[in-house]
Amino acid sequence: DRAELYRRIDARFDKMLAMGALDEVKALAARHLDPALPAMKAHGVPWLIRSLKGEIDLATAAEEGKRDTRRYTKRQATWFRHQLPDWTWVAPDMALEEIGRRLAR
Repeated sequence: DRAELYRRIDARFDKMLAMGALDEVKALAARHLDPALPAMKAHGVPWLIRSLKGEIDLATAAEEGKRDTRRYTKRQATWFRHQLPDWTWVAPDMALEEIGRRLAR
């Protein structure tokens, strides 16, 4: 369910901020690394750096980081649909049951 996925992404991003992600990004930015490096392009990092520089407020940075993450999950789902057209999607709460059923075959 996309709405549930997006709710979980938003909650996870908020939890990461509450647990010190901004301090981690601050330390990363202090290293003056090339912005093209993967670590500098990680979800939310560019936005949080902009917030630390005073270009945008933290709430805006968080919303933009969440938005980027949601867009990434949408691209992942599209990729999976095209790469694995015969794949049977299973709801997480049904995964163990489905595994057992398939192994029993």
